[in-house]
Amino acid sequence: MVNLLVDLSDERFAPDALARARGAIESGGFSFERGRADDRLLAWLDDAFGGTWSSEAFAANNVVATSRDRHVGFAAYAAQGLKFSWLRGYGARPDVGIFGPFGVDPAFRGSPAGPNLLIAALASLRENGYAHALIPAVGEEKLIAYYARHTGARIVERFEKDRWQQRKWRTTVLASGNGSNFQTVLDAVGGGRLPLEITTLVTNNERAYAIERARAAHVRSLLILPWHRATTTRADYDDLLRREVEASAPELVLLLGWMHLLDASFVASFPEMINIHPAFLPLDQSRDVVGMPDGSQIRAYRGAHAIRDALRDESRWVGASSHRVTLDADCGPVLVRKPLAIVPGEDAAAILERLHPIEHRVLTSGIMRWVYERPEG
Repeated sequence: MVNLLVDLSDERFAPDALARARGAIESGGFSFERGRADDRLLAWLDDAFGGTWSSEAFAANNVVATSRDRHVGFAAYAAQGLKFSWLRGYGARPDVGIFGPFGVDPAFRGSPAGPNLLIAALASLRENGYAHALIPAVGEEKLIAYYARHTGARIVERFEKDRWQQRKWRTTVLASGNGSNFQTVLDAVGGGRLPLEITTLVTNNERAYAIERARAAHVRSLLILPWHRATTTRADYDDLLRREVEASAPELVLLLGWMHLLDASFVASFPEMINIHPAFLPLDQSRDVVGMPDGSQIRAYRGAHAIRDALRDESRWVGASSHRVTLDADCGPVLVRKPLAIVPGEDAAAILERLHPIEHRVLTSGIMRWVYERPEG
């Protein structure tokens, strides 16, 4: 993997470059927009490309090409607040603006849209006062050559992808049910795809199948902590839960189908905590609606019955999100998300069957994003 640096004093990004790039895009039959990403663009990025692109575009300005109300391509620029470890060198310099992500729908590759969106975004960085642009985390030789040809980009930093596999993060899992997401994590750890050490499973359900999964994987510590309401107060149970999880000394806590609301003391004690939720959550945590790739809006289905609530509302969409945990349920910053269109006539069981593989990818991608953001990474 490499970071590329672009010298924005190059004449390719001169003051008239933005107008020329826009003109070339519009001459190709496309519309051009510049500004903050709207919900539809962000949902399109999740649907078409996956990964973390939508949250990166959400943190940036964007140039966008469309064709008859269809997204053609985009390029983000001047992102703020991203925490990826590869942005801590050149990316932290005040004279360097962040370029990307950048993508074009496969149907429009080879059109004027791609190269001119690239130039428009870099010219916008120069317009914003940056002397250089960083194009981060480029892995393909073909793509490195593309940026060099169109922008004069040169390699300034190199890093190995397996660098993040050299340290195993102590992880405690909380699960209340079947544990299919737990199994996904166990398999990814066993296959070397997630740099975690699963030390402990905590469950509040004595019949949870997650227990059998933990035993089969030889997880060292298994804590079965049901809440006996007749003899234990909520405050006492929450205190016991916190103390038991603290004893496992986790660097990361995963909530994988955990069906018990956590109190303020627990959330404060474990700031590095990730939840997987079966809904397409908004990137702006203050919102209670979220835009979808077709331009519609649906409710942000927070809470324990997201699929049921979506069906009750006759929603055309569901989805999955991995997110950081805050005291407000399912309102923490989104790491990775993915939408799923409901097929007319589907019931909850059919939706869940199609959604589970998406949940698994969103979960593992969200965990890897957390890893990539670690100061030690």
